[in-house]
Amino acid sequence: MNTSTTLAGTLEGKVAVVTGGTRGIGAAISLALARDGATVAAGCTSAAKAGEFADKVEVEELPIKLFEGNVGDPDDCQRVIDEVVAEYGRVDILVNNAGITVDKTVKRMTVDDWHAVLRVNLSGSFYMAKAALPHLVETGRGRVVNISSVIGETGNFGQANYAASKSGLFGFTKTLAIEYASKGVTVNAITPGFVATDMVNAVPDDVLANIVSTIPVGRLGRADEIARAVRFLVDDDAGYITGSIMAINGGLEM
Repeated sequence: MNTSTTLAGTLEGKVAVVTGGTRGIGAAISLALARDGATVAAGCTSAAKAGEFADKVEVEELPIKLFEGNVGDPDDCQRVIDEVVAEYGRVDILVNNAGITVDKTVKRMTVDDWHAVLRVNLSGSFYMAKAALPHLVETGRGRVVNISSVIGETGNFGQANYAASKSGLFGFTKTLAIEYASKGVTVNAITPGFVATDMVNAVPDDVLANIVSTIPVGRLGRADEIARAVRFLVDDDAGYITGSIMAINGGLEM
């Protein structure tokens, strides 16, 4: 009987698709998986705007290639998965990380504002999963990780559309986990708190200081901390974890 408590330590031979994989948390996930041996298809809306990330990939000579697409478009999602399979022959891991915000109070939020966020953050995860699942099943050990948010648990002023999209990922994750457990595919979600990315760092200093004051550990999270959790969940040895919602928020929501 194997009593090892360590991960296999490599993702050699695995192909991972990471949506929104060139910035912030997504970039950290792409880099972490590639550094551990996976071939990574990093999704982006524009390769031309991913210069800093591309430079890092080139310097480290990592097995990462950029794939342009719009996760809010089901045809585009299918196209990207088809391109990845045509190039690499398989998909083992899907990380649904891409997300947008259009922040307004409900009173000021338009129907278009609502649907724009739901289309990318929630429907995009469905579109990508639907396209990738046949290939994930083929591997016998497919992995899906959906990146939600603490805002999906707490709500937030001016973010009704964002909160709804991230909360919706909880039900999607659990249902998909039930449907595909017998096929060897695990499906889990991570709910980051406030992480030091460009999006959060753009918040005014006084507002950011107030946010940090509410976090029990007293600081913002780091993108690499989220990436390490993803790395754990996609390992072959994590096959008994499915339908889980992993909170990484510094104690902001317990």
